[in-house]
Amino acid sequence: MLFLAPFFAFFGVVCAFPWVANQPGVDSSLLQYHTKRQQSGGGDPGGPATCPFNANHQPAAPITSQYPYNNASNGLPGNGVGGFLVPADGDTAHQFVAPGPNDIRGPCPGLNTAANHNFISHDGVVTFNELVDAQQNIYNVGYDLAVALGLLGLTLTDGDPVTQKLSIGCDATTRTSYNPNLTGSEPGLDGHNKFEGDTSLTRDDFFLGDGDNFSFNGTLFGLMQDTCQGNFNLENLGEYRYQRYQQSLQENPNFFFSPIALLLYAAASFLYELFPSGTHNYAPDLETISSFFGAEQNADGTWSFNGGERIPANWTNRVTPYTVPDVIVQLNAMYLEHPVLFGGATGTGGFDVLPTNFGAIQNGSLVTTDNVLCTFYQLATGPVPSSLNGVITPTVDALTLVATKLNPTLENLGCPIALT
Repeated sequence: MLFLAPFFAFFGVVCAFPWVANQPGVDSSLLQYHTKRQQSGGGDPGGPATCPFNANHQPAAPITSQYPYNNASNGLPGNGVGGFLVPADGDTAHQFVAPGPNDIRGPCPGLNTAANHNFISHDGVVTFNELVDAQQNIYNVGYDLAVALGLLGLTLTDGDPVTQKLSIGCDATTRTSYNPNLTGSEPGLDGHNKFEGDTSLTRDDFFLGDGDNFSFNGTLFGLMQDTCQGNFNLENLGEYRYQRYQQSLQENPNFFFSPIALLLYAAASFLYELFPSGTHNYAPDLETISSFFGAEQNADGTWSFNGGERIPANWTNRVTPYTVPDVIVQLNAMYLEHPVLFGGATGTGGFDVLPTNFGAIQNGSLVTTDNVLCTFYQLATGPVPSSLNGVITPTVDALTLVATKLNPTLENLGCPIALT
């Protein structure tokens, strides 16, 4: 997933509700290996032992008066006016630099691209302010949405609300946590069923990928291209998202489609709302999308990862900001292309819908967009079912961070505000 990109520490494994493991047809042995932590650990994919370490951490390259972009800095609102060239001619600080062996990359092409262009830290250990600034300066994401995505990344993807640091990929707890002995593991965006869940556009399901739910899958990118035929618009991506849902349901006996999956629809909208260039008449075409995904077609027609997601040459961003109301409209429209149920697989062909209503999701379906953002807020600030210990309640630090950064926006939307 892109920014979503950046999230959700509270849904730990593919069957995030304990009831799934007890259903007929579920191979519980597959679950037991993973239930003791929310992210594969040690030397497994995404774990701390395999996570790159850069001893020479450098923060994001700052914007300057010569190259101001949207003038977003220090986590504050920028100009909110796009249509400009990124990176700017002559701005060597933000030219593409391929990731090295000590740099972290994860499941989100939009953030990987930002890191490869030094709009966020090149080593992939980033701050809240970097996330908010980069979204505005590169993609002209509205300040409200940039803050919401940055906060959900910190509070729900096992970033650290105290240091306000997050790994855009693997478990970098020693670099993100204010005290690893107190916080435990902070697995970053690779953490399963948080930012990147089952039915990803171009990443494997956690169980089908042997724990690797963050590496580029050329076969899936090829399937997406076959469906979209070079036009990655709402209708075609809605069809592909439905195909991926059906594929996971058929192939993954531990498939789980949680409330977090709403973000998969939001993230898919970035392909046609944030990635297209003014120099291509803002068409979500294959040349543009493949550059942001680091996808390269081989002579036999298959697709491979070329080593680095990058902003296409001569690329200009969207003119108006992409805001919270905008993304909710697109999320709803894409879901309604092919409505599906939220819940968990119970073995081949079996599926149980979400047993309790949760915000905008009622009886296993999205029934209203009026409180989608409030549903995300509930995920960040309220007790949420978890496979680890029944219910996880967020820390006071997380609630305080949300209260200071996000509550003013949510109050305007009429969301009930949690007390810290």
